Amino acid sequence: MNEYTHRPVLLDQCIEALNIRHDGVYLDGTLGRAGHSREIARRLTTGRLLCVDRDQAALDAAWERLAPWQDRVTLVHSNFDQVDGILDRLSLPGVDGMLFDLGVSSPQLDDGSRGFSYMADAPLDMRMDREEGVTAADVVNTWSQEELRRIIAQYGEERYAPQIAGAIVRRRADKPIATTLELVEIIKSAMPGKALREKQHPAKRTFQAIRIAVNDELASVERLLRRAVPRLNRGGRLAVITFHSLEDRIVKTGLAEFARGCTCPPDFPVCVCGRTPDIKLVNKKPILPTEQEIEENPRARSAKLRVAEKL
Repeated sequence: MNEYTHRPVLLDQCIEALNIRHDGVYLDGTLGRAGHSREIARRLTTGRLLCVDRDQAALDAAWERLAPWQDRVTLVHSNFDQVDGILDRLSLPGVDGMLFDLGVSSPQLDDGSRGFSYMADAPLDMRMDREEGVTAADVVNTWSQEELRRIIAQYGEERYAPQIAGAIVRRRADKPIATTLELVEIIKSAMPGKALREKQHPAKRTFQAIRIAVNDELASVERLLRRAVPRLNRGGRLAVITFHSLEDRIVKTGLAEFARGCTCPPDFPVCVCGRTPDIKLVNKKPILPTEQEIEENPRARSAKLRVAEKL
């Protein structure tokens, strides 16, 4: 499947959720293969689309994919949690819609050299922005056994986290762990036979945990919500796609907090806090992919879309 037939997750639902105006200003905070951006851009005439990605490779490939709409597109190399700074630099007080697809982009997963995959041998990297930050090798070789256990258990929801963390620390005592397949073998060695026979790859949860830690993903989602909602214009929509329960919990809780009104005790005769909601939730429950989409793109299976509108 090439870039031009690539169909991003929950595409139709996202476009409907954003309620795009032809003259509006929109921000795609996770450009990736530009699948969502193409559909937003094609609906603009005098409007503007800001395409943000922390992976320079995604930005380098985007111009060709967005060629028909270059007059209305601005590419920005940054992390999505810096949305307020991005808008400040562009002298934009607010936007009419923002979209954030929090999944790892397919090119990152499919490019074995990036170190995200447990199926291809490569240096342990896993950085979405290869110009900054710690690498997976740093995490695996320098973090304490307790910290490794914590992230594998919390971010990967891996029940064998203590055994895996212990195996990593024992192996690195002999020599640094350098490649993805080295790490896969260590993970497998720490797990019982019944776990190795499960349908899911035994290294999947641990690799997810290390990737989240390397890229500070959960803290980034919290910062994103705090900074994005205030920069939406009235009536503007925020659409966020998550792929695992930890992210979705952060998004659900964060949006609910912005949607709260009065916080006075129920027995107060009148409101004294003066608090009013910043947003309304467009859908009480997350929007899920259809069975057809899951069949066509198995990576969409765990996707959840939450949408809010600025009041």
